[in-house]
Amino acid sequence: MSDNVKSEFLKLMIERGHVHQCTDLEALDAAASKGIVSGYIGFDATADSLHVGSLAVIMMLRRLQQTGHRPIVLMGGGTTKVGDPSDKTGLRQMLTDAVIASNIASLKEIFKNYLHFGDGPRDAVMVNNADWLDKLEYIPFLREIGQHFTINRMIAFDFVRRRLEQEQPLTFLEFNYMIMQGYDFVELNKRHSCALQMGGSDQWGNIVNGVELGRRVHDAELFGLTTPLVMTSSGVKMGKTVSGAVWLKPERLSAYDYWQFWRNTEDADVGRFLRLFTDMPLDEIARLEKLKDAEINEAKKILAHEATKLCHGEEAANKAAETARATFEGGGKGADLPVYDFPRGTSPALIDVVVGLGFVASKGEAKRLIEQNGLRLNDQAVTSITATLSPADLAADGTARLSVGKKRHAIVRAVSS
Repeated sequence: MSDNVKSEFLKLMIERGHVHQCTDLEALDAAASKGIVSGYIGFDATADSLHVGSLAVIMMLRRLQQTGHRPIVLMGGGTTKVGDPSDKTGLRQMLTDAVIASNIASLKEIFKNYLHFGDGPRDAVMVNNADWLDKLEYIPFLREIGQHFTINRMIAFDFVRRRLEQEQPLTFLEFNYMIMQGYDFVELNKRHSCALQMGGSDQWGNIVNGVELGRRVHDAELFGLTTPLVMTSSGVKMGKTVSGAVWLKPERLSAYDYWQFWRNTEDADVGRFLRLFTDMPLDEIARLEKLKDAEINEAKKILAHEATKLCHGEEAANKAAETARATFEGGGKGADLPVYDFPRGTSPALIDVVVGLGFVASKGEAKRLIEQNGLRLNDQAVTSITATLSPADLAADGTARLSVGKKRHAIVRAVSS
């Protein structure tokens, strides 16, 4: 497929597995071959961090910039107040303007790891759709934009049909979201000469709405491009783990835990994830994905290093790798492992320690973990839900190692009060 395109952008996107659907691949290819294309992806500011499930689309913006084009990060300061209903069964919690603004400021720090922001023609820019959505007058907006959206088509969307079939409420507020997203594309085209909207394949309908709206309202030539939703080989949605979301913000998830997430990639996914989530040369990836049995672990370590380097920086990636080596290969207690401190001379309950470390969300989960033989202290199984940490469990330096399964480890440490 990549042999049939001329632009460096689409060639790279296809070779690395980013392309699922395109409204007009040939015309987009021609536009990307002739000059700079500005493309955007929208992100609602519902939290102060994105998680690894958003990484596939972030990498689309990175590929756009790598091939000489301009990425636009659209923050949904306006649409966050409404809520995208396409991936939910209930109404999103309402956030205040202050919380939304704080989340946007936090999210920009994440994007700085993947994009270069500035004032140049190829530099990334961050735009807030509240700049135009907050100023809309209701009746003029309905007359100008609402006439281009039919209820017939809107209720044909999968998420609308699903909500109706399950008799889950779909508010008029949420129903407006797809109109606002289409309008965003028109505004970005007018304000920033943006011609391309990208996103996950679940956004295809909304993206097509924007492309068609631009053509009808301004006779603009706009394009839509989606990437496949990333599933692991075992059928699990990317980023879904037993312990919770894999956050991209260091304050939410340590570099070590992030490194471990990638290190635990299934064998069959290593090559695909190296293409999607790293900048490694394709010929080197082709070599690594051919490794079998124990040798594939070396490829997983490279994937973990390259992915962590992008998100946390090379120094943090190196430290995470060294911590993993010391923990798993050297039998030690890696310096960057999570630490739980408790007052010297006390004997905390292990279920409290596990909850305090964030390995589980509740004492009930901690009890079930012990009952299922999933908790180990100094490599010995914890068999009692009333077990405590005693002085006899501590090494000479006042520490012990707590493990959940084979992959997650922490240091518990007695400290003077």
